[in-house]
Amino acid sequence: MATNILIADDSPSVRKFVTFALKMKGYKVIAACDGMDALEKIPQEDFDLIITDLNMPNVDGFELIQTVRSNTQYNSIPIIILTSMQNETEKEKGFGLGANSYLVKPFNVQKIQYEVAKYIN
Repeated sequence: MATNILIADDSPSVRKFVTFALKMKGYKVIAACDGMDALEKIPQEDFDLIITDLNMPNVDGFELIQTVRSNTQYNSIPIIILTSMQNETEKEKGFGLGANSYLVKPFNVQKIQYEVAKYIN
C-alpha cells in the first residue's frame, strides 16, 4: 500500500520540490495550496504524514495543526512544519500545538526524505 503524504504550502515551487523529493522514495504526495485546502483534503484520503508551511493565506499552518490535533480521527498523523520562520517563538508554538518536526527553508532533498523516513516505516 502506498504511503500518502499531504503537503500544504502556498508556494507552487515548494510543493513541486517536496513532491519530487518524496516521489523519488515511492511516496504518494497530494498537494494543498493552503491550510483550508489541506483541511478539505484530509477526510478524502488516509494520510500517513502531513507537511505544512506556517505562513499561508486562509488557514495558516498553526491553525491547520491545531485543527488536525483536535480531531480524534486524525490526531495521530505525524506533522512536519516546513517554514522559512526561524524564530524560536514560532518553533515553540508549533511544537506546543503538536507538530513532530520543524524544518527551516531552504532545505535539500536528503533532509526532507530523512525527516519523513523518521515517521514512516
